[in-house]
Amino acid sequence: MAEKISDIKKEFTDAGIDGYEALFEKYGQDTRAGVINLIQKCKKELERLEEEKKRIYHLSEFERKYADYSYICGIDEAGRGPLAGPVVAGAVILPKDCNILYINDSKQLSEKKREELYDVIMEQAVAVGVGISSPERIDEINILNATYEAMRQAIENLSVTPDILLNDAVTIPNVSVKQVAIIKGDAKSISIGAASIIAKVTRDRMMKDYAAIYPEYGFEGHKGYGSAAHIEAIRKYGPSPIHRKTFIRNFME
Repeated sequence: MAEKISDIKKEFTDAGIDGYEALFEKYGQDTRAGVINLIQKCKKELERLEEEKKRIYHLSEFERKYADYSYICGIDEAGRGPLAGPVVAGAVILPKDCNILYINDSKQLSEKKREELYDVIMEQAVAVGVGISSPERIDEINILNATYEAMRQAIENLSVTPDILLNDAVTIPNVSVKQVAIIKGDAKSISIGAASIIAKVTRDRMMKDYAAIYPEYGFEGHKGYGSAAHIEAIRKYGPSPIHRKTFIRNFME
């Protein structure tokens, strides 16, 4: 008597993607539509996984290029453009031949996926450093210099000293470590992509905390960026202590 399709589905679920090939062979001759559809679905899942592995391989091009360096560190930031809140930099040293899937420019990922990857990166990275420049500091020295300052902090907060920095498009002043600036680096380097995720998730969590303190501005939604609702709130309530004064002059009478 043939196994029930529901039991076969459970068998696939229990086996996981690594066990699919053996089950394809076991049930490949089953002519029932339910089994055929299940196998096709699982084969497509395997194809997507292989495509993702290829993408990650290409995303590691710069890491392979500089493989002679022991500690390759990706650097990126989040929050240069918002009207409120800090700018946050992330520095990440991944293990050699890192195979964490789905790392990408943080802006290309959903919030849920960024949160998931944040935990994986924190668990598997050789070292992670975070640097933060406050709104006051941004107003004092301008956003570019505040960003560089946050990046230097992130490097200093690593538990190991990097041998080379892969940066997203910038060269950081006053850093003695060799630097490679990569245009759109968060979509071209797995290390920079990982740093972008760390920076983005860290900053988003901070903005959610600020939303509880200053609920009238809706920081939990726009994260401090200049949405119409945010600008309207600034005009209605005036600036909060975390607004960047140099960024909101045009919205203040």
